[in-house]
Amino acid sequence: MERVEIIPESNPSPNDTDPIRKAITAGFFYNCARLQKSSESYTTIKCQQTVHIHPSSSLHKENPKYAVYYELMLTSREFIRQVVEIDDKWLLEVALHYYKKNKIEDAKRKMPKTIKTK
Repeated sequence: MERVEIIPESNPSPNDTDPIRKAITAGFFYNCARLQKSSESYTTIKCQQTVHIHPSSSLHKENPKYAVYYELMLTSREFIRQVVEIDDKWLLEVALHYYKKNKIEDAKRKMPKTIKTK
């Protein structure tokens, strides 16, 4: 920590996970997927690949609008594992060099109005 002059400090609000999720987004911004209109699958933002949240994930039935994942697993379908829900605005904050603003905003307009949970 001394090398990069970062002062370690604890989170003043332990129930606020946004700083942790934002840090994960900064590290894995290229592994981002958004919920499709059908609310059953996701599309990776950059490659437009259809993926599903793995059934063992705690977010499997939650259907977050945007998610960052660590692992893509191919079985009978393509599943994303180690999934974290993110805010789409974070992608433009941490990876403006990778994502175009209009692509993220267009995706917002295509989102389902209500999310069905099974």
